[in-house]
Amino acid sequence: MKKFIGLIFFIVLLAVSACQAAPEPVLPTLPPPELSINTATPLPPTVTPFPTQTPAPPTATAEVAQAPTALPELVIQPTPGGNGHPTLADFWEGTADFRVDVPITGLPLGESETIRMSNGELWSYLHASHQSAGVVDRCGDPVEFPGCTVIYRSYDDGDTFSLEDPTCQFHCDSCPCDPQIDQQHMQQYPRVFYDGELLHLVNEFFGKNMYRISHDGLNFSSARQVSDTGPWYFWYAPCPDAQLIGEHPFVPFDYECLAGGPPGIWLEGETIYSFLAVGQSPGGMGCYKGQKGADPSTFEACDNNPLFKGAQEYGSTEIYGPDAQPWWDFRTISSADVQQIGDRYYMVFEGIRGAGPGDGGDSQFGLGIARSTTDQIDGPWEKFAGNPIIIDLPGNVGLGHADLLVLDGQTIMYTSLDGATRSKLVLEWVDGAGE
Repeated sequence: MKKFIGLIFFIVLLAVSACQAAPEPVLPTLPPPELSINTATPLPPTVTPFPTQTPAPPTATAEVAQAPTALPELVIQPTPGGNGHPTLADFWEGTADFRVDVPITGLPLGESETIRMSNGELWSYLHASHQSAGVVDRCGDPVEFPGCTVIYRSYDDGDTFSLEDPTCQFHCDSCPCDPQIDQQHMQQYPRVFYDGELLHLVNEFFGKNMYRISHDGLNFSSARQVSDTGPWYFWYAPCPDAQLIGEHPFVPFDYECLAGGPPGIWLEGETIYSFLAVGQSPGGMGCYKGQKGADPSTFEACDNNPLFKGAQEYGSTEIYGPDAQPWWDFRTISSADVQQIGDRYYMVFEGIRGAGPGDGGDSQFGLGIARSTTDQIDGPWEKFAGNPIIIDLPGNVGLGHADLLVLDGQTIMYTSLDGATRSKLVLEWVDGAGE
């Protein structure tokens, strides 16, 4: 009887929450992942195509290079450090640093996930809405904020980007699109990895990690939830200590467990790693892992969660800005973007201290770097002693959602430095190092 009452309460809570828009950057509030869209059916071996859309005129104000006529193909992304360029390992040692190359790229400030295509053009996956970029779903209806996944393109080595087709990249099962099944209003923070056969994509949906595959980067499978990711209460299920949500001095306490939020992805051999936030206040970086081709609902938590932890306390409630750097990543750690360099893995990630006095939501953001201490992803990691990097607290909402790319061996990073635009930074040797 108690289970029946709990189920009724859950369904009512789900219906109410589905009508609410989740503010950014606070982790969205939705009932725990009891009613997921997972099935026991394996992911389809092929992706059902759908009609292509007629591109709209570019929206960027800067002049954009001419688009190629041939449809490009997906390629394995280049290895960092070719042609004499430094890597994040050199940044770690202090012999390389990032320099602003293009202050305004045309990418939205909040996020991007950019890959190089076979013909040299760049595709950047991110979420956008009708409010932010005039985006409509596959049925032609306006997409509510925060929005669906779209592709911004660049034809000049990533100096400028534009949204040529303001239409959701993922199809809907039927028209009109269903926000719970098709999730067209919240396909946030996509991350991708191409393994030579498939493009693997993860994104956030109300705190849950969702997984899709594609053969061409355009047509994607339906979403599958990664395990039981998301926020939840003890009445739904207990959670290990790493996933516990603690008290924050300026954030109302609600959910009690978290494994989700803005994700990351990496494939090593036949194993898929989906990175995610574990716990809050204090937060940590964790991962779930599973075999390529398996239903992601079967993925299991990594053995070494959390891979690394944030600050263990908020610090003085009277300190704000650069003086609060020691506690910069107390509330949440997420948004992993990973590179393999030699025998180690390097990651840029977002750290959030959270709100300050009188703030309506999270207001202190930073960008950090971490690396594995062995040749294993599911093993111990360490954080860079100079975190946060690039700019000091309080930062901005787009800073931590950094986007790493390699062009001709040079490491490129897209991020927001001013909270208004998204810039292109290049990694260069410092003071003649590397010559």
